Amino acid sequence: MTVTLADVAARARVSPATVSRVLNGNYPVAASTRERVLRAVDDLDYVLNGPASSLAAATSDLVGILVNDIADPFFGIMAGAAQTQIGGPGDGSGRAGGEKLAVICNTGGTPERELTYLTLLQRQRAAAVVLTGGAIEDPDHQAAMAAKLAKLADAGTRIVFCGRPPLPEGDALVAALAFDNRGGGRRLTEHLISLGHRRIGYVAGPPERTTTRHRLEGHREALRDAGLDAEGGDGERLTVHGPYDRRSGYEATLDILRREPGITAVVAANDTVALGACAAVRDQGLRIPQDISVAGFDDLPFSVDAVPALTTVRLPLFEAGARAGRLAMGKENPPPGGIATIAAELMIRGSTAPPRVE
Repeated sequence: MTVTLADVAARARVSPATVSRVLNGNYPVAASTRERVLRAVDDLDYVLNGPASSLAAATSDLVGILVNDIADPFFGIMAGAAQTQIGGPGDGSGRAGGEKLAVICNTGGTPERELTYLTLLQRQRAAAVVLTGGAIEDPDHQAAMAAKLAKLADAGTRIVFCGRPPLPEGDALVAALAFDNRGGGRRLTEHLISLGHRRIGYVAGPPERTTTRHRLEGHREALRDAGLDAEGGDGERLTVHGPYDRRSGYEATLDILRREPGITAVVAANDTVALGACAAVRDQGLRIPQDISVAGFDDLPFSVDAVPALTTVRLPLFEAGARAGRLAMGKENPPPGGIATIAAELMIRGSTAPPRVE
């Protein structure tokens, strides 16, 4: 049943005219009244101008791209690549025709902002939504996401995941492009083990993220297969979780070095975290890689310019983002079953070497 402006007014205990003023923003309304109206809009999942069924299924020229942090190159590269496929002229002439307006929505990594942006895009009847990066593994949030995405899809919005796996429930997606984070994490640790490292610290990302879990699972699998870890063993003891930023890498590496001065390698959750780990190692008077090897993940542009160049796992961020943009615009057919796993490539550089022999 379609929710009307009158329904919102009744829920907020105001007149329909007041609801209209709040939503249009063209007339001053008391803050408490405005808050009641917006809460009623959210509670009822009201879509602006939604009563006419012919309009409810229409889509605009707007495409939303959700990112955790646009300042992080991981997200910036994917968003920029997607935008090249979404916002470019349709026929190469420079005339309007087929292109869409891509809007970057910076969630800050919070589930509340993710849902809020999806609600706002639903009200604008967005033509498509691209969600980038790892998902939050919380059952309540996943259920809320599935419900919200289903409503968007029912209204004609094309939904694409880029860099994240599909939700456990719900089939509203056009496609999910998932990186092989588990395989990449495994190969990176196998490389260190092949060099002779046996005491390896791990600086992980936030524990609630799918990206964190999959990369850490790959790391632990490699340790177990080499007989270097058991449940509750070194793999767990030498792992520290934190945000995907440089400061986390620095502080977590200092913590690991205090716990286990004998480690010979540190694996970081991503390249930015790895830079912090490198700084911590140097501040302890240790050399890279002579005393401690350091490795990252993602192969962000600066990783090859680090000194020494950073051993890492390359994810084809630009290629994945561009493909997500094409899928969102209907320029490319979805993969079989709607899910594609994108391979990760090990990039061996100067920051890793065999451990020093005493």
